[in-house]
Amino acid sequence: MARLNLWRWVVLGCAALYFLVPLAASVIFTVDVPNQGITFDAYSQIVSTDGFVSSLLLSLELAAATIAVVLLLMVPAMVALRLGAPKLRPVVEVICSLPLVVPPIAFVAGIATVLKWGPEHLSRTPLFQTFVAIQNPDFPVVLVLAYVVMALPFVYRALDAGLRAIDVRTLVEAARSCGAGWPQALVRVVLPNLRGALLNASFLTLALVLGEFTVAQLLGFQPFAVWIYSVGGSQAQLSVAVSVLSLLVTWALLLSLAGLGGRSRTAPRG
Repeated sequence: MARLNLWRWVVLGCAALYFLVPLAASVIFTVDVPNQGITFDAYSQIVSTDGFVSSLLLSLELAAATIAVVLLLMVPAMVALRLGAPKLRPVVEVICSLPLVVPPIAFVAGIATVLKWGPEHLSRTPLFQTFVAIQNPDFPVVLVLAYVVMALPFVYRALDAGLRAIDVRTLVEAARSCGAGWPQALVRVVLPNLRGALLNASFLTLALVLGEFTVAQLLGFQPFAVWIYSVGGSQAQLSVAVSVLSLLVTWALLLSLAGLGGRSRTAPRG
């Protein structure tokens, strides 16, 4: 047992070094300016830098829309799958896992091909305006649709783990026997018991949208990750400072999620 604990600490120590050493090097790079010493100008300039606020707000809006769409699609589908067609679970699992198999560069190439094909062949139909609307730079709906597909594997795993931890059939039957309809049973009975799974799915989707670069860059939009890349070409310290802050914010969200999930699993004591 002592040897097992020793190896556990060794593995945790190696993992901590793997993550903390590059982070420490990044922080040193942002605050140690040659011939000036220690300065925090790179961090103080972040908010006032052109494009920071707009790109961050765009990414947060895209993340909120992606989370809403993917949960509206997956939660009823997963509950219906577990109640009515459990034999189809392997098929749905394979379909939801496909975005992990398809490289992002191939995925965005297909999207770009469709976006070019639409205006050329549908210019005289009402669908032409649809293709124009979903590519609006102020809020590119096409990115939301792409992110929903990319988030499917993570959302599926999170919801599947949550549904495995509860007896969905008994909960729904109890709600139905009390006179609740299917929507009421889902919203008032099933969803409160899936709080941890919903938080996990939402956080994973948020992290995906905030860090996604390939699709947005190749389609010509500038959310937060693309803005960091564009700034890095001329202001390297500022770019690294933004990356460090975004990483710290992501960790803070993860810790908050763990705290909320832990409280949701703790039964209240009367």
